[in-house]
Amino acid sequence: MCATPAPDTPDRESPGATGSHGTASDAIIDGTHVSDEALATLIGLAAHEVPGVVGMTPTNLGEGIRRVLGVSQANEGVEIVRSGGEDAAPEVLLHVVVAYGVNIPVVAESIVERVRYAARHYGGVTVSDVKVHVAGVSRG
Repeated sequence: MCATPAPDTPDRESPGATGSHGTASDAIIDGTHVSDEALATLIGLAAHEVPGVVGMTPTNLGEGIRRVLGVSQANEGVEIVRSGGEDAAPEVLLHVVVAYGVNIPVVAESIVERVRYAARHYGGVTVSDVKVHVAGVSRG
């Protein structure tokens, strides 16, 4: 059974409705929120797929301690920064180790493209900027 609201009742499903129930931002009925941790894991896995990437380096002391204890996570080496608040497009900082002999600028550009694609198509998030910090070079 489908009922329609009375003309004087605010329609919460219309994007511009702002009746006594809340603001226009409350009118969003369906939506998905991807947490920064989930986004970091998704981005870390995408960065590992790029040929020439050997691994990621810890971004802070907590990640360094987890690595020493033998606990590695897929989001290691990924920082998500939202400078404009929770609803702002995130900036992604990656700390990677590349293989010896690869063209570092080409690998970095591949990482940027793969991260943007993965965030947009798998997470539904458009990132504002992707910065790749090459923290080391490994023999393999």
